[in-house]
Amino acid sequence: MGMRVVQVSFFRDRMGRDPEMLLRAWPTLSDVAEAVVHAGADVVVVQAADRDTTVERNGVAYHFVHDVCAPLPGTRQCHVLPRRLVHRLQSHGPDVVHVHGFTAPIATWWLQRAMSSTPLLVQDHGGIPARGWRRAIAARCYRGVSAVSFTDQEQARPFLEAGIVRTDVPVFDVPESFSRFTPGDRGEARRRIGVHGAPCIAFVGRLNANKDPLTVLEAFARASGSLPDPHLWCCYGEAPLLDLVDRRIAEDPALRGRVHLLGPLPHADVELLLRASDFLMLGSHREGSGYAVLEGLACGVTPIVTDIPSFRRLTDEGRIGSITPPGDAPAMARGLREWWDVPLDVRRQQALTFSARELSLAAVGRQLRAMYETVGCGQ
Repeated sequence: MGMRVVQVSFFRDRMGRDPEMLLRAWPTLSDVAEAVVHAGADVVVVQAADRDTTVERNGVAYHFVHDVCAPLPGTRQCHVLPRRLVHRLQSHGPDVVHVHGFTAPIATWWLQRAMSSTPLLVQDHGGIPARGWRRAIAARCYRGVSAVSFTDQEQARPFLEAGIVRTDVPVFDVPESFSRFTPGDRGEARRRIGVHGAPCIAFVGRLNANKDPLTVLEAFARASGSLPDPHLWCCYGEAPLLDLVDRRIAEDPALRGRVHLLGPLPHADVELLLRASDFLMLGSHREGSGYAVLEGLACGVTPIVTDIPSFRRLTDEGRIGSITPPGDAPAMARGLREWWDVPLDVRRQQALTFSARELSLAAVGRQLRAMYETVGCGQ
């Protein structure tokens, strides 16, 4: 019998969507599981939910389990202790348990307590270390984990310094997920989505302080005078900085008529936009991984992004794209100009080759399985 892994998520959907809708809304939940199946392991997913349901898809059983609030032992405080979820998990006899996220320390502690003989690893999904009194609780609750995983090992440092992760715990660097996007035909994508530019540049992400669209706009404006016919196409959902972005565009002749605010797009249209683009520009100050970069690379797009740990990992330390300090518009502008001078076929092939080797379904599955085997053998 092969290795059996149970992946578990304690994060409950606040919208209360049914399982089929939730699997569409949270593609990472199924993508990560299917990547491991592709690598030859037996995978079961246990997901906290508002109702009990089981869904089977592409070789993976997804168990949606409802747990009720219960008092924490030794206190009068009420927490959701995953007794039913743990019971379901135990019934599958896993060799390794993979917990998604550092968001549920008490539930993770309860799981460790119930399955003390089974290796348990926690994968980060863009979290930040707990603060104040919650930090002490998190440190206590995660004390027994067997291993942790981040997109880049540098992201573990704040958790180690905060004492939430023990310094002797193995730290793996594995991407959070992969993208199912494909490169397609660039010219056809431009015709279908209605974009153009030399270069044609995409911004995909929220218009908020972390994604820093204002730095991206400044970098674009600085670089535009030395580019043939640049156009920036912005796809976004939440947009707390939209008024500032609108004002910045209106005030600058280098931006007016060249920056296009598309708003939210269906996922299929995001793929077309990335297929059509030469570059993806993002000003992020922090990312767990960077799904837009994963998607862009799968389409053959060159990233013009910030020098943060996850983006260093996703750009092969800047070998297949520009990485510059967050908030540094002049440096980002230089990076854009320099990469525009690299021939399109060279840029595109570098992105696609790296994506296939390190960030595809097969690559992520292979890395996850290797991590599970290492953790399992270490017990």
